[in-house]
Amino acid sequence: MTQPTEATIAAPVLDQTGPTTYLDAEELSRQFEHESPEALLRWAIERFGRSLSLACSFGAEDVVLVDMIAKIDPTARIFVLDTGRLHQETYEVMERCREKYGIEFETYFPNTTSVETLLRTKGPSSFYRSIDRRKECCNIRKVEPLRRALTGQEAWITGLRRAQAVTRATLPKVEVDATHGGILKLNPLSDWTEEQVWAYIREHDVPYNALHDQGFPSIGCAPCTRAILIGEDVRAGRWWWESPEHKECGLHVKAKTA
Repeated sequence: MTQPTEATIAAPVLDQTGPTTYLDAEELSRQFEHESPEALLRWAIERFGRSLSLACSFGAEDVVLVDMIAKIDPTARIFVLDTGRLHQETYEVMERCREKYGIEFETYFPNTTSVETLLRTKGPSSFYRSIDRRKECCNIRKVEPLRRALTGQEAWITGLRRAQAVTRATLPKVEVDATHGGILKLNPLSDWTEEQVWAYIREHDVPYNALHDQGFPSIGCAPCTRAILIGEDVRAGRWWWESPEHKECGLHVKAKTA
């Protein structure tokens, strides 16, 4: 497992007057590629302060990042997208993290009118019927709240890893998020294995979602997540009725650029 190191990297000074360029992000990603996640987090917290946020869904990767960030700056901004259909176990680990770290998680809910219209016109389970219907639900419950959560931010942090899915195989440590106005998107655990994630959780006694002990390596909304079978891909339990190349909710889909 990568051990914490001091952030001694001479990271490029970003333009203070406009969006980060792709070259800036590529250089940052290259420089941090072989550094610890803590090094990237420490640099980002010092650089962006309250204009930096962790998007936390309380999966194994996210609670690792909560622990790392709390040790660097316990006042750092961490937000949660409460879709209204989360597992009870997710709320329970949220409460354990609140107690352990003293963090007040900022919580964003979907627009009430949009959810009411969706349920009235298409029912509570429209997401099972087609990819378009599923993406519509994800857009209302996740994508739009994320847009609000990132308003005014310069950078955000995710728990994405390359080994999680075919859609994430080339994930950099640092990238430009064109979908959200060209802010930086940081993926400190992108090169970690699942074994490294769990070694960190055990070593640091990090609270984690009890569903992981029941065969759920990836956890989202309750109707769209199931336990996986032995030998199945770690993302097999997410939207299991869809093919692997479609298994993104829209939070991490790259905007098309010219």
